[in-house]
Amino acid sequence: MVAMTNTVAQIVKPLVTALLNDAGPVPIQFWDGSFLGTSRENVIMVKSPEAVRRILWAPGELGLGRAYVAGEIDFEGSIIEALSAAQDMAGDSPDVVRQRLRARDLPTLIRTARKLGVLGLPPAPPPEEARVRGGVHSKERDAAVIAHHYDVGNDFYRLLLGETMTYSCGYFDSDNASLDEAQTAKHDLICRKLGLVEGMRLLDVGCGWGSMAIHAASRYGANVVGVTLSRTQVELARKRVAQAGLADRIEIRYQDYRDVSDGPYDAVSSIGMFEHVGLSRLDDYFTSIREVLIPGGRFLNHAISRPSGSGALPRRSFIARYVFPDGEFHEVGRVITGMQDLGLEVRDVESLREHYGKTLRRWLANLEGSWSDAVALAGPGRARVWRLYIAASALNFEANRVSIHQVLAVNTPGSGKSEMPATRNRFVEKR
Repeated sequence: MVAMTNTVAQIVKPLVTALLNDAGPVPIQFWDGSFLGTSRENVIMVKSPEAVRRILWAPGELGLGRAYVAGEIDFEGSIIEALSAAQDMAGDSPDVVRQRLRARDLPTLIRTARKLGVLGLPPAPPPEEARVRGGVHSKERDAAVIAHHYDVGNDFYRLLLGETMTYSCGYFDSDNASLDEAQTAKHDLICRKLGLVEGMRLLDVGCGWGSMAIHAASRYGANVVGVTLSRTQVELARKRVAQAGLADRIEIRYQDYRDVSDGPYDAVSSIGMFEHVGLSRLDDYFTSIREVLIPGGRFLNHAISRPSGSGALPRRSFIARYVFPDGEFHEVGRVITGMQDLGLEVRDVESLREHYGKTLRRWLANLEGSWSDAVALAGPGRARVWRLYIAASALNFEANRVSIHQVLAVNTPGSGKSEMPATRNRFVEKR
């Protein structure tokens, strides 16, 4: 390090001005104790000059995310409030921090980097960053992506998600509902929309740790096949099924949905799996679903969506590198069109956007409330990935930057008979 007569805050201010989108900075404290900003609440702590080097080489959320995962940046106070202040500063811009440095800023930035002693080659990304290979959305690559995201450890997910082990948006049908109650209510809502009754055969695509399968079998008497590409999920889901005394009604498989060939099924649920399918595979996905459904069988797709547009997550985004490699979100109209083009008649659409904000805040409380246990189970870097991802996601759902929809469709045969009740309240009313 070069000896400095000025504080780090004074030296780095031109860099902050160049990278941030207008307005004054959120409170930032540097490794020498110097400070930018006026507020002393919900401070971003830059703990190492290495964080600056990362941001110079990867401007935008990727550099910031890498520095946070590596422990070179931290948050004092509420991470949600700190991120919210940064997003407020960005205004209508999608990026809090510029993704590319402007040519006119380069001389100033080089001088700043030299004064801080951070010139040099880019630091290696933290090991938690995904490195997947092969054709996008091939079976082999999809399996690797699922393993990256879900095979973190069942004990870690239990800490995060609660006893229902349900990794998707809850349904808060009362203001004082707990997280577990909201997840149970979500499963019940889906069972009612699917019209499940005793003896029906249900395929649960992306079954996770078996929570939907257990609910459908125990509360509605369904016979369920659940498929997932996470081996750790399969292991625990089978144990949970056995513990519930439902091994005669539920089969959990390590299987790609494209390989399910033992239809017909009376109903299909897909809860929080669709984000992994990809725009190029939508027709194959909906065709696979339709082909295993009986005429009049119902299909419920519960998935994150974009307010507009469809496609892959930005390649340089934090979520694409650390959370959902190859993930894609689609505008709900595109989903509806895709279903109907392939013979699945859409009968009901419901947004649960606000419910996901509430769900994420409860997951964050679980994580932060047992932080030392989370670090012991997943490692500090992986625990940080989840903390940043959940906090940012809560804000994005609350601000309608992303949404989530349940889309209910029916395999309507040529006769046009849908087997649907005459009114909506008849298929969503509680049993």
